[in-house]
Amino acid sequence: MKKYMAIAAAAAALTLAGCSKVNLENYEKIEIGMDKTEVEAILGSADKCEEKTLHTNCIWGSKDKNIEITLVSDKVSLYSKTGLDAK
Repeated sequence: MKKYMAIAAAAAALTLAGCSKVNLENYEKIEIGMDKTEVEAILGSADKCEEKTLHTNCIWGSKDKNIEITLVSDKVSLYSKTGLDAK
């Protein structure tokens, strides 16, 4: 019985790992002025961040499906999405 429970738990973990937080539902939770830590609570850690002189650009996701956020003083100032349109 323990063996089957371990297999079921492993399968559930793999299924959850495949779920991306980069989706339209989470994109709609982002708001101007939100702290970077609040964004990370929704989307997880960014896949890439590039620091500029006065702001930071961060991207969650891939080239074809992503959420891009511009942060000024660690607060959301702009955000956009690619490939997340409702079907």
